[in-house]
Formats: sequence, structure tokens, C-alpha cells
Amino acid sequence: MADTYDLIVLGSGPGGYVAAIRAAQLGLKTAIVERENLGGICLNWGCIPTKALLRSGEMLHHMRHADSFGLVAGEVKPDLAKIVARSRAVAKQLNQGVTHLMKKNKIGVVMGEGTITAPGKLQVTAADSKKSELSAKHIIIATGARARELPFAKSDGKKIWTYRHAMTPPEMPTELLVIGSGAIGIEFASFYNDMGAKVTVVEMLDRVVPVEDAEVSDFLAKSLAKQGMTLLTSAGVESLKADAKGVAAKIKTKDGKVEEKRFSHCIVAVGIAPNTENIGIEKLGIKTTKGHIDTDAMCRTNVAGISAIGDVTAPPWLAHKASHEGIIAVEAIAQALGNKEVHPHAMDVRNIPGCTYCHPQVASVGLTEARAKEAGHEVKVGKFPFIGNGKAIALGETEGFVKTVFDANTGELLGAHMIGAEVTELIQGYTVGKQAELVEQDFINTVYPHPTLSEMMHESVLAAYGRVLHI
Repeated sequence: MADTYDLIVLGSGPGGYVAAIRAAQLGLKTAIVERENLGGICLNWGCIPTKALLRSGEMLHHMRHADSFGLVAGEVKPDLAKIVARSRAVAKQLNQGVTHLMKKNKIGVVMGEGTITAPGKLQVTAADSKKSELSAKHIIIATGARARELPFAKSDGKKIWTYRHAMTPPEMPTELLVIGSGAIGIEFASFYNDMGAKVTVVEMLDRVVPVEDAEVSDFLAKSLAKQGMTLLTSAGVESLKADAKGVAAKIKTKDGKVEEKRFSHCIVAVGIAPNTENIGIEKLGIKTTKGHIDTDAMCRTNVAGISAIGDVTAPPWLAHKASHEGIIAVEAIAQALGNKEVHPHAMDVRNIPGCTYCHPQVASVGLTEARAKEAGHEVKVGKFPFIGNGKAIALGETEGFVKTVFDANTGELLGAHMIGAEVTELIQGYTVGKQAELVEQDFINTVYPHPTLSEMMHESVLAAYGRVLHI
């Protein structure tokens, strides 16, 4: 007889395991099905271990500039094996943490490949091919996504890498080609550049980090070029061939010329593909768009009793979006099962921040200036540079700026865009403001502590209204 639950979550990434914990908190008998590692890609092979790598790169950068802080240091060299080992240790620690959380919340963990055979029915095939049957009133699909491959150059783990290979490199690249300049591509480009590789980034659109505000993209491009990177925008890789010595790439540049260049290694970072194969969605008639599962405001699919969250659904494909969707989905399910104490709220994607952990860091929330104007807003825009901030000068981090975009008529904060040291920590201030629907006067009247980087956030708002103080 099948084990029966109130809720089964298929996938244990940052969406899946958070959904399971919230379900347990609400008294639902819950199980989670995972085929590989608790915590999913984000915790084991994505968000967290990449930050450990990038921290090593950041430390190396600071140590190489020790003299500017009055410090005398000998030659500093990276030990790639130790850097990777530290990153994997961080991932292991967090994986163990999620395992503990499952036990603490009395969540059933079933390891294996899960397939939904009917609404409320799920079959799990374990590593030894043994099959088990589970049933539940509700199922949440949280199977995530994987790196999208180039059809003409599949990754081999030797010379052509996805992000997964790039995190446990078999050797240090000397000349590295990175295809794609989204968050993943730019983060790895930044890391390996710090490690001493000669890095070339190819981006098919007209600027790097193309989802960001144009001024941020321009500033980042200049900064990365100053650090020694080669950035080819409005360009594409037409062919990629690997051999024992490296890779040969035919690159079409913005002027239409095709050049063949050789590199020691290549990282492919051209987006993601949702993990929807072999989980039963076709048989059930679950609707998709471009492969990603369609959901409503409460994360429900078109099939009763089945919800979906995270990278397997619509963008933005971010871990924190997945976690929040997990909460929404579970609370909607609990409400449907009769819990009158929960009141799920639909998420506004305009209030989801994005962060890129390159050097300098990039962070944003809401509309870019261009998108705000396209949407018909009359805008007030404020900018404040890091060089005008006392704390930034003391830290030796004078590169960057904070930019805010307001509706000129209502005072609504439409968007905030930052580049510079620790902006991935600062952005949440504006995110809270957007979620709370604060207007310009609320930010102006807020007292920011001194000396802090956060004062630039205040000054940027003041600048939008012609009241900037320190420039």
C-alpha cells in the first residue's frame, strides 16, 4: 500500500525544502522526494558554493593590494585545489543542515526519481531500481532547472564546461572563453580573472548583464575591462571544437567578421533548461510555456492538486523567488485543506531583487530607467557615487554608484540599481521599501546611520529630488 501524505514535494532545492518546512509548520503530513542531494543545485552546485569561490577571489584581490592599506605582504598565489575544497566543504555543511531541518520538522525524505502517475499519485524509483508508491492530497513540483547546452558543442567536463564543471575544475584555465554574460557567466569570469586566467566574454546582446540598467552595464563593462577582461558584445560563437590542447572557437563580432580564436577552456552560460522530463506532466496535461510550467498567482497548475514553483516555472529564475513561491504554494494548499489562519499573498515579481556577485557587485530591484519610461512613467532619477561616501573611501571601495528611479507624479519607487562593494546586502533596503509601498518622502525622512555605505541609498533618493548633500 502507498504511503499517504497531505503534501509531497518533488525536488528539495531552495523552493522545495522551504515549502516542505512551511507545510510541516502548518501541521501537514509532508514528504519530499529528491533524486540527488538535499538542497538541490543552489545549495550543492550553485548559489552557495559559487559564493565561496568568489570570496576566495575577493580575498586574493585584496591581498594583492595590501600595500594600499599600509600592509606589507609577500607574494600571494592561489591554490586552486584548496579553494575548490573549501567551496565543497561549505556545500557539504549546508547539505547536512538541510538534512537536519528535515528531521527536525519530521518531514519524510524519499531518495529517488519521482514521477507523477496521476493527480495525487507519485512513483519513486530508487538508485537500486526499487520502486515505491506515494500518494498525497497535493503535490508541488519543484524540480528546478539545469544549464542549457549549446547544440553544436556539448560540455565534456574537460575543455567545455557548464557551471558545474567550472566549480570543480580539473585544471586551472590559462585562456578562458565565457559564453554568456548573465549572472552565472559574469561571476565565473570574475572569479577566474582574479585567479589569473586571461578571460574573454562573448555576449550576443549589445551589453553585459543585459537585464540590468544600461548605466550599470556600462559601468561594469569598463570596470571588467580595466581588470584585464576582453568583452565582446553583439557577438556570437558560431562553432566550438575541443581537442586535447583546448578549444577552437569561431566568433562572429559586431562588425560581422568571423575570427577563429583558441582558448584553453570554455564555460557555457547561456541560460537554463527546466527539469520537466520524465516527471509525468505530459501525461497529466500540465500546461507549459517554452518548456516552463504555467502557474497562477498561488502557484497552482491547470491540474487540480498540483502546484509548481521555482526554476521549473516562469522567470525570474532565482533561489529566493523559489523559496517565496514555496511559502505561497503551501499556504494556498493549507487554506484549501481548511486552515483559516493562513492568508497567502500573491508575489509581485517587480519586488524580487537580483544580485550578481562579481567584482564589483551588482544588485537591483524593480524597473530600469528605460523600462519605466517604456511603461509610460514620468520619472525622477537620482544617482550617488561611491567616491562621495566616507565609509566607501575608508574601505578603499570607491568604485560604483547607487541609482534610484521614482514616478515623478506619485513618488513611487519604481526601481533601484547599484554597482559596487556589498551592494548585494544593501539592495534589501529598497526591496522592503517597494514591498511596503513607501514613497520618496518615506526614504527622505528615514535616518541612515553614519558612517555606512547605506547613506548612499539616502543620497540617491535626495539626488532624484534635487536635494543631494555630499556631491
